[in-house]
Amino acid sequence: MSRSGYVGVTLAVAVAWLIGVADARAEEEAEEPFDQPSVLTSFGLTDLNRKAIGEAGIRWRAIYTGDLLTNLSGGISRGTTYNSRLEFGVQADLEKLTGWSGALFNVSAFAITGPGLSTVHLGNLLTVSNIEATPTVRLFELWIEQKIGTFASLRIGQLAADSEFITSEYAGVFINGTFGWPGIAGINLPSGGPAYPLATPGARIELDFGGGTKFRAAIFNGDPSVPGAIDPQRANRYGTNFRLQDPPLLIAELEHAYKLGAAALPGMIKVGAWYHTGEFADQRFDAIGLSLANPVSSGVPGLWRGDWGPYAVIDQMLMRLSPDGKRNIGGFARVSVSPDAQNLADFYFDTGINVKGLFASRPDDVFGIAFAYAGISNRVRGLDSDIRFFTTPGYPIRDYEAVLEITYRAEIVPGWTVQPDFQYIFHPGGNVPNPNDPAMRRVVKNAAVIGVRSTMQF
Repeated sequence: MSRSGYVGVTLAVAVAWLIGVADARAEEEAEEPFDQPSVLTSFGLTDLNRKAIGEAGIRWRAIYTGDLLTNLSGGISRGTTYNSRLEFGVQADLEKLTGWSGALFNVSAFAITGPGLSTVHLGNLLTVSNIEATPTVRLFELWIEQKIGTFASLRIGQLAADSEFITSEYAGVFINGTFGWPGIAGINLPSGGPAYPLATPGARIELDFGGGTKFRAAIFNGDPSVPGAIDPQRANRYGTNFRLQDPPLLIAELEHAYKLGAAALPGMIKVGAWYHTGEFADQRFDAIGLSLANPVSSGVPGLWRGDWGPYAVIDQMLMRLSPDGKRNIGGFARVSVSPDAQNLADFYFDTGINVKGLFASRPDDVFGIAFAYAGISNRVRGLDSDIRFFTTPGYPIRDYEAVLEITYRAEIVPGWTVQPDFQYIFHPGGNVPNPNDPAMRRVVKNAAVIGVRSTMQF
């Protein structure tokens, strides 16, 4: 059986088991970022009339995140970087403000500064920081959502898929970007897909069937930047391209919240898939079937119509450490596959465990350990073998990239957290040649990264 076949069987068994044992009743949703405490009030300063403004129909947030990261060994080079992101967001209840029943307006933007460690020193696929991006001031999301009765909502505007699709609550504590928008989607989709730092025009509908079951589907412009751009982020530097002419990306997801067993431990399972309608280059062969590494090849890859990626996500509280469950141990796992011929990565898996309130005296701190794996497709491996045969004896053959992350997010005061972090990156870039080796035989070595994140919410 193929690797994709094993994944399909595993997902089917997991879904059947969870549905069979679950009490189909959802736990309350996590507190929204707009409702988080402000560091200003923690220091006895004004809350900037947040409550009064909120009662009038406007909620806002400002979050500053800074990452100081050091590559201790391996990668392309050793070094330290500091990059930061200031996020500002506003939500307006249009019913309170204008009488437009059931309508919500949302806008968010970023001010990003500093170089990223992955870009400068690692050259890896699974970016070590989920705030790393080209320094700029960028519009992110801009949309209006309309409630339809009590069971549905429609959202239209500039959207980011990673705000609602393929998400994991327990993965949110980790710094590596792959634990947000999973690496396989960011690697395979044009310009990384509609995810941080690039949103794109689209529409999303969500249906709430009750009993913890929801369905959501969306259509996005298929490239949030400019097709073929060498640097997609610079090609849409300010987030204002608003492209509508590219082949669309479709994504759909079914989620089911439940309580598991006699202990009624809350959990969530999601199954979904994305499909892109555009053309994708073959990773090994040209239009007449010659290897792209063959000296007589045209060098122009063959084209495939469409690309796709099914996935599944499981979030599960494993144990309550306090009667109310606010201190707990939880875990997550996600898996996804994509076709071999037109993709760099054809298999992805991540998993991790969180302990919230490891110490009773610090109930809001979170300790986490997680692992992610992105498998390089056989088509790409075949191309590397061809390069070794035709032009470069000893050329490395790509296989996978993986990351292990260990982190501890400590609350200094409500609204301010400091987070020491360690990551070990296996096979950066997927076992690619080191750009510092002219012979292209030495690979980029495994990298050990340490750092600290500081986050303040105003």
